[in-house]
Amino acid sequence: MPKYQPKNSFESPRFCGPRTFMRLPYVEQVNSEMDFIVTGIPFDSGQSFRTGARFGPEAIRDFSILLRPYNPEQKINIFDYISGVDYGDLSVVPGYILETYKKIEEGLTPVVNEGIIPISLGGDHSMTLGELRAIAKKHGPVALLQFDAHSDTWDSYFEQKYNHGTVFRRAIEEGLIDVSRSIQIGMRGGLYGIEDLEDAKNLGLALYATNEYKKLGVERMLDIIHERVGEGPVFLSFDIDFLDPVYAPGTGTPEVSGASIDDALQFVRGLTNIDFVGFDLVEVLPAYDHGQITAAAAANIVYEFITLIALRKKTKEEEALLMKARD
Repeated sequence: MPKYQPKNSFESPRFCGPRTFMRLPYVEQVNSEMDFIVTGIPFDSGQSFRTGARFGPEAIRDFSILLRPYNPEQKINIFDYISGVDYGDLSVVPGYILETYKKIEEGLTPVVNEGIIPISLGGDHSMTLGELRAIAKKHGPVALLQFDAHSDTWDSYFEQKYNHGTVFRRAIEEGLIDVSRSIQIGMRGGLYGIEDLEDAKNLGLALYATNEYKKLGVERMLDIIHERVGEGPVFLSFDIDFLDPVYAPGTGTPEVSGASIDDALQFVRGLTNIDFVGFDLVEVLPAYDHGQITAAAAANIVYEFITLIALRKKTKEEEALLMKARD
């Protein structure tokens, strides 16, 4: 039985104890017993419109106490196969993005070096650059799988090189992303010019706007994703504004006519047998989130991230047993 798993809510009421993701143990030191960690990155100084995503990790954790260990859609009891903790929040420096990048990289490096998969809760999307720096030191350039309303590949915003709209251009320039295996899904909304999307394609990224994925359908898009990312290490970055504002009103730059929560969950559940080395979910802004609608969506998407880790480990264990039986 894994060492780290959620508290049993039949024995301890959900409203008892500190808020950790899914009631996981709160542990700030990595060790070999961990398959994954959930950590908050409460930084929002890279936002361009609404601020307040620094409170996103808290909101996601608060709703996540309703999550249970058996995932009926994927038919797996998650913690029969993996062990994980809430790692707390990484330190940030409000208003100072470059210093915050250093702290994110320093905070995640020991996690990644131990072979533990980090799942980070944002915070605005600028934080992903610090995550990718830590991950690339271990794995080299990784495939980016991004669900988002915006490509985030501008060269600058307000004449500044580092913010939530430039993060993936900077990551590509730093050699952190293998563009030949990377794909962005969900882009929509008004632009300053056609070059806003063409720039992403010119950088080597495959890009599918929301109307394109809806025409193709989720199942066909999943085939395209699997073919694109291939066998190597993959980082999944999920901006909650991928969802339509009906399902995620609490976000910094909402765009209408987005994905439903049904589509989002179908996408993530279909990402089995991919070598994920990191995940994040960003841009949850509680001040605009009436009824915890956005927090509910975010927590359930992160729950599916954790399920993917469990499914992959289960598959590996079954393959190992099969090979042993053949020998």
